[in-house]
Amino acid sequence: MDTQQLAARLSKAVADRTAIDQLSDDAPDLDLAGGYAVQRVLREEAGPLVGWKLGVTSRAKQAQVGVSAPVFGFLAGANALDLGEPLDTSQLIQPRCEPEIVFVLGRDLAGPHVTAADVISASSGVAVGIEVLDSRFRDYRFTMADVVADNTSAGRFVVGTPVPPASIDLRLVGVVLEKNGEVVATASGAASLGHPAAAVAWMVRAMAAHGEGLKAGEVVLSGGLTAAVPVAPGDVVVASIDRLGTVELGCS
Repeated sequence: MDTQQLAARLSKAVADRTAIDQLSDDAPDLDLAGGYAVQRVLREEAGPLVGWKLGVTSRAKQAQVGVSAPVFGFLAGANALDLGEPLDTSQLIQPRCEPEIVFVLGRDLAGPHVTAADVISASSGVAVGIEVLDSRFRDYRFTMADVVADNTSAGRFVVGTPVPPASIDLRLVGVVLEKNGEVVATASGAASLGHPAAAVAWMVRAMAAHGEGLKAGEVVLSGGLTAAVPVAPGDVVVASIDRLGTVELGCS
């Protein structure tokens, strides 16, 4: 199967709201480069983009799945939720929510030598966010190449009000994820590659190999800070991060 066919299979899964088997079952030679090639086809079809997202930013998760670096995907404007807007779970296949530290770019940022300090300097704000994952693969079963092709399980996302990043040590901020009034997970900002800005810097360096970078106004979800929690109609998820604020997402 070629790149276009693999992308079409994923697009059909989204349209049908039906999970499929992982692509690598029928395309065993699919590697990370091939996964990104499929993702680029989906990106071209996605309409206006508003930013990017990182995945597998936890060192423990990387060791678990046998990779040494994160992966990244794109954020389509059509998938953004406004504050207070409910998540329509009927539009998704198997949604799960996780808390994120979100960077808002104040200026363009590109190049093969970008550092975490560069990311913070280029950011006009940081915010708490909730990413809604929605793997198109049955039971969230996939290889790393599969999940990259599937745009790192991107579903929906909501971003809180940004605050200036100066004087906030994003490694040390406490993170709490609640579901229906109960704490289901806690973490710190360091859960994302030791520092969430380091994860973003890695992505910018990886993008530089393809002549791409971040643009002013874009948002970057720097990686899930806890395990993702499944959600269904009637659930309410709240993500709170010290000094960044709180975002609540109701599900219908």
